[in-house]
Amino acid sequence: MKAIVQDGYGSADVLQLREVDKPAVADDRVLVRVRAASVNALDWHTVHGGWFMRGAALAMRQPVFPIRGVDVAGVVEAVGAKVTQVRPGDEVFGTGRGTFAEYTTTREDRIVPKPPELSFEQAAAMAVAGVTALQGLRDTSDVKPGQRIIVYGAGGGVGTFAVQIAKALGAHVTAVTSTKNLELVRGLNPDVLFDYTQEDFTRRPERYDVFFDVAGNRPLTDGKRVLTPTGKVVVAGAGKKGGGGPLTRLLAVMVRKRMGQPYTTFLANVNHQDLLVLKDLVETGKVCPVIDRQYPLSEASEAVRYVGSGKARAKVVIKVS
Repeated sequence: MKAIVQDGYGSADVLQLREVDKPAVADDRVLVRVRAASVNALDWHTVHGGWFMRGAALAMRQPVFPIRGVDVAGVVEAVGAKVTQVRPGDEVFGTGRGTFAEYTTTREDRIVPKPPELSFEQAAAMAVAGVTALQGLRDTSDVKPGQRIIVYGAGGGVGTFAVQIAKALGAHVTAVTSTKNLELVRGLNPDVLFDYTQEDFTRRPERYDVFFDVAGNRPLTDGKRVLTPTGKVVVAGAGKKGGGGPLTRLLAVMVRKRMGQPYTTFLANVNHQDLLVLKDLVETGKVCPVIDRQYPLSEASEAVRYVGSGKARAKVVIKVS
């Protein structure tokens, strides 16, 4: 099969289209013919490496799996002997191992039926970004109807889901993004929308129950300045500048939290139940994935490069077949 293989670290140039063996199907695994995948920040960080990714690989005593990609939408090709919930021919979405390829394997609890309303490309954009927004708002932020939520970085992959999911949870949503994303985010129907390049949100009089930080490119103290007395800053992303990447920001949040300050972060866990929640939100018309660009598999390196450029909006998708 054709797959995008990473050979080294440093830039998207290390990603090469190669012919590799189709993955074997273990008893507890599902083989999916990939129709589409999407690029996440993790793919960019893994490609660029640095001490963060190399240290993680060393700590796990194993090399990073060479085929990139986690999000997937496709058709079940074959199932292992212990698999009972899916069968060949099912259209599914979720996560897999090395999804920038014509085939991937996954566990049956990491995929769910694809909503018929969505194309494979739309469905491929759902899992990681959608679950991150869902768990960050519903669980970590504990959003309740009527609360005031500000989503900083509303034009990104997680941000576009966060605006829609916060609305679905009954919150009053303020979306903050840059000039180039205003029309895109306006289509998600936030209650308030403004451009951070034209206005400093910390100078606005409004106070929020949750500052949901997706962009991760401003000082942490900025979010604290716009909270209610019982509000909290929930960090769901990290900027792509600097060698530490997400780990550096995670450590900064943890230190402040231990000091009793209103900061917290989380690691999303893609699971079967929350994929079903996303599926239901789509089918009830409350959530729709937003796609910026699509690339063929042969141009996956350009897709990863674009995600790291700072110009990408919403989700970037790789169309496989």
